[in-house]
Amino acid sequence: MGSWSVVSRSARQTRAWGKRLGELLKGGEIIGLIGELGAGKTCFVRGMAEGLAVGRDAWIRSPTFTLINEYRGRVPVFHIDLYRVASRPELEGLNLREYLYADGVSVIEWFDHLPADEVDEYLEMRIAHVDASERELMFTAHGERYEKIVEGLKRQEFKSSKVQKFKR
Repeated sequence: MGSWSVVSRSARQTRAWGKRLGELLKGGEIIGLIGELGAGKTCFVRGMAEGLAVGRDAWIRSPTFTLINEYRGRVPVFHIDLYRVASRPELEGLNLREYLYADGVSVIEWFDHLPADEVDEYLEMRIAHVDASERELMFTAHGERYEKIVEGLKRQEFKSSKVQKFKR
């Protein structure tokens, strides 16, 4: 299980990391987002949608009341929010397996509300407040496929830091 983290200093950087992740995804992935209210989960998803070529006219919003929003990109994107799901029967009524094991990307806010035995392999992404504007983005791979994705994000950070040094 490989882990890696980066500090985002703004909503713009959080969104950029989401875009970088979205560009690495091919379809069939499960991305589990964990973080407090207002941590930046939906901001991150907006970036992922951009990286997955979801059209600019799509209104990416938290599906807190609708529970699942679907978007068209280079692969389907299933944006799922489990914040208001109170029980296992209610969760089962959502037919999540239909989304989780489809060809699209399932990105789940409040992933920690999903029963632990529901999925074996996924990318966990925790967002934690550092201060008013900074967030720590922590990526933990659960499965070989996701370890490769985390490695891809690390390489992108390395490229990004080389560009920053060159600009100075």
